[in-house]
Amino acid sequence: MKLVYAIVNNDDNYAVSKALLKKGFRATKLASTGGFLSAGNTTFMVCCQDAEVDTVIETCREHSRMRKQLVPSSAIMEMGGSESYPIEVTIGGATIFVTDIERFEQL
Repeated sequence: MKLVYAIVNNDDNYAVSKALLKKGFRATKLASTGGFLSAGNTTFMVCCQDAEVDTVIETCREHSRMRKQLVPSSAIMEMGGSESYPIEVTIGGATIFVTDIERFEQL
């Protein structure tokens, strides 16, 4: 068995959750915060059989889109001055980790 951690942007939370459920995967959702822009994310934890990992990952890929966003430059780096100008960054998509599970129970 495997445990898939899928970290997605909050904007994609509903679409990913709905798609996983439609394909028969139950997921635990955790509120999380990204370190880069301190933006809200949702972390899905999905326990599945080894052969189902690619399906879980592909489902997350299909429903997590990358997008451009303007952020103040001060949010990205310390410039040493008070000037702040917008910088376009790419956010979204999904970050996925897969780990082995020794034991899994639903009580």
